[in-house]
Amino acid sequence: MTERVAHHWSLPIGAQTDPTGTRFRLWADKARRVEVLLYNGERVSARHALTSEAEGYFSAHVPGVRPGTRYAYSIDGGPPRPDPASRFQPEGVHGPSEVVDPNAFAWSDSAWPGLQRDSLVIYEVHIGTATPEGTFEAFIPHLDDVRDLGATAIELMPVADFPGERNWGYDGVNMFAPTRAYGGPDGLRRLVNAAHQRGLGVILDVVYNHFGPDGNYLRDFSEHYFTARHITPWGEALNFDSGSNGPVRQFYINNALMWAHEYHMDGLRFDATDKILDDSPTYILTELAARLHESLPPGRSFLCIAENDENNPAIARPADEGGWGFDGIWADDFHHQVRVALAGDREAHFGDYSGSMADLAATLQQGWFYCGQLSPNRGFQRGAPCGDLPPRAFVYCIQNHDQVGNRALGERLHHSVSPAAYRAASALLLLSPATPLLWMGQEWAASTPFQYFTDHNPELGKLVTEGRRKEFQKFAAFAGQEVPDPQDPRTFERSKLRWEERTQRQHGGVLQLYRDLLSMRQHHPALQQRARGSFGVAPLGTTSLALRYSPPDGEQLLLVVNFCDSLELDLAAQQLSAPPPGRRWAVQLNSEDRRYNGDDGTYLLNQGTLLSFNGPGAVVLTSDE
Repeated sequence: MTERVAHHWSLPIGAQTDPTGTRFRLWADKARRVEVLLYNGERVSARHALTSEAEGYFSAHVPGVRPGTRYAYSIDGGPPRPDPASRFQPEGVHGPSEVVDPNAFAWSDSAWPGLQRDSLVIYEVHIGTATPEGTFEAFIPHLDDVRDLGATAIELMPVADFPGERNWGYDGVNMFAPTRAYGGPDGLRRLVNAAHQRGLGVILDVVYNHFGPDGNYLRDFSEHYFTARHITPWGEALNFDSGSNGPVRQFYINNALMWAHEYHMDGLRFDATDKILDDSPTYILTELAARLHESLPPGRSFLCIAENDENNPAIARPADEGGWGFDGIWADDFHHQVRVALAGDREAHFGDYSGSMADLAATLQQGWFYCGQLSPNRGFQRGAPCGDLPPRAFVYCIQNHDQVGNRALGERLHHSVSPAAYRAASALLLLSPATPLLWMGQEWAASTPFQYFTDHNPELGKLVTEGRRKEFQKFAAFAGQEVPDPQDPRTFERSKLRWEERTQRQHGGVLQLYRDLLSMRQHHPALQQRARGSFGVAPLGTTSLALRYSPPDGEQLLLVVNFCDSLELDLAAQQLSAPPPGRRWAVQLNSEDRRYNGDDGTYLLNQGTLLSFNGPGAVVLTSDE
């Protein structure tokens, strides 16, 4: 049993308390003089000069400064600025920082074994809209619901403090400070501790590719946080490879280490890693992953998962084989193929996908679809072969915050397709060999959308609203529709989940289907080995496909999914779908069962080889004597 304690690590920047006071340390290589300002209420009650160190660092130990003290920095006599490594911003991103003792919280998770990679099922959560209160602690009662569903980890959208009271989290500017809007540092610790007590891991989404547009004061401390050597969609890139980049690299590495050690996180999901640009001999995320694992006690698991649009298999290869040493990659090709097949989306990036059963089967078999072929939408070859990666390395979804919230109206997949088609797609996701990710509420086909919302100052907010509406003018699918105003509080309120829906018949049936499928994924012997070579995928005509698990010994399992109209299939006609010699197929689960709100419109006939669908649906078959 491994104790959850720091292992040869403590945060080298920020405010560090000890029995006699607090040590303040920051990087400010443009400064000649740095003072820490201490507050009594709204008034600055004391100023203390920091001593210059090597590489542009400044530090000082101030006796008598206790946790709860508010402070800020002044550079060369300039205005007060929050600590770049602040652990808490109680008055928001423009206010003073607060001294926090990271060791004061009483953890009770020393027996937590960590996440098991092979059984990982992720439940993505936006804390601000997951409950009416929108706080870390308010979500704790729903951890039981997530566990009972069959998920093994929650994944929190970014929690670093952002401007205003509502945000997706990708406008964060205080990287070390869990936002006061959700309950601050101890609220987050209570959530993680409670999750571990219930057998759930916690993965945190972090943004290391840009800062939000409001409240970013880093240039007041150093011009070297950013570099014109690389340009991103947000402007100059973060400086991981130009002059004076060492402290910037350490800033982010220590941020990751803080989440692991001070908050007991079980993993990090790194946002848009294709926009984290670095030409150094050792890529920043490779160094970060290595430092993370070196800092942890032996036997403690920690997952690194990348969002990356390039279909780059090196991400999940070991560092000693030239890879990043990551555990997983968000693989959106699966989502896009399913969305095109079911909803017919064709604009923008969806134009790269046919949605054909042959292409969907190839995606499932390979891990992603683009393995080096020409992407018509992008105009260049995309991706590389990934056959050496285990299927668990690919994180699949049919909904996530991006694929829902980046639609003009924030509608979910089940708002655009029939209930039967949605149930069929859900079965394919939950029984696929990849790691499934669920977007909060999808398990009961939540009625609420998830829309894009912000709480910026009026000037910036107006630009955000105008930009959002202009973005969707080019999409024919949204012609004539008013894109919701991100700044309007009603946009945020519309996006809040209604957990009470789960008791309503039209939602409860879907929830039962999700529970049964995830239980099957966890317990059925044929699904315990999802390695390459243990499964096969093939189209069964133009609207259906088969996914078969064939363990070396024991019962086989066949999932047949139909995405369109009524259909009859002779399973014996194809090798992949034919029953084993001397056996026949028996139905284990039918997505159109009445208990799932279906119409019982799927039948297995003729000694277990003729399968009849009255419409979209999915059937799980197992080999019987």
